[in-house]
Amino acid sequence: MLDTIKKDAATRMGKSIEALRHELAKIRTGRAHTSLMDHVHVEYYGSEVPIHQVASVNVEDARTLTVTPWERDMVGKVEKAIMNSDLGLNPATAGTVIRVPMPALTEERRKELVKVVRHEAENARVAIRNIRRDANGELKSLLKDKTLSEDDERKGQDEIQKLTDQYVAEVDKVLAEKEKELMAV
Repeated sequence: MLDTIKKDAATRMGKSIEALRHELAKIRTGRAHTSLMDHVHVEYYGSEVPIHQVASVNVEDARTLTVTPWERDMVGKVEKAIMNSDLGLNPATAGTVIRVPMPALTEERRKELVKVVRHEAENARVAIRNIRRDANGELKSLLKDKTLSEDDERKGQDEIQKLTDQYVAEVDKVLAEKEKELMAV
C-alpha cells in the first residue's frame, strides 16, 4: 500500500519535471531550433492547424529557420501566421521558402526571460508540493481507516518528503541550466 502511494507520487513528480522541461524549451535563447514554431498556427481551408502540418520547418544555420510550405498558395498565410505569433519574428519570403532570422537577445530581454523561467520553475515546485500533499492525505486516510499503523504513516511521510526534496532539487538544477543558457552571450 505504502509502495503504491510512493510510486504514484514519484511518477507524478517526474511528469512535473518533464512538463517544466517542455515549457522551458519554448523559451528561446538566441539560437534557432524548430520547436520554436510548435505553437504557431496557420489558417488552412477554414481551420487553424499547427505550422508543421502545412510546411516543413528546418534550421538553416544557428540564427535562421527556413519554413517551406507544401502548397505554393500557403506561402503568404504561413508568413502572416509567423508575423502574428507572439515570437516577435520578421520572416522574409524568397519564392516558396520563408526565412526566419532570429534577432539577437538584448540584456533587458534576457533578464525578462529569466524571470519567466523562474516563474515556470516555481510553478513546477508548487505542483510537486501539491503531489506531496495528496500522497500525505492518502496516508492519513489509510491511518484513519486503520489499514496503516501510525509508525508506517510517519515512515511513509518521511519517504514522500525525501522524494519531494529530490524532485525540487531536480527543478532547481533544470532552472540553473536554463538561466545559464539564457545569460550566455
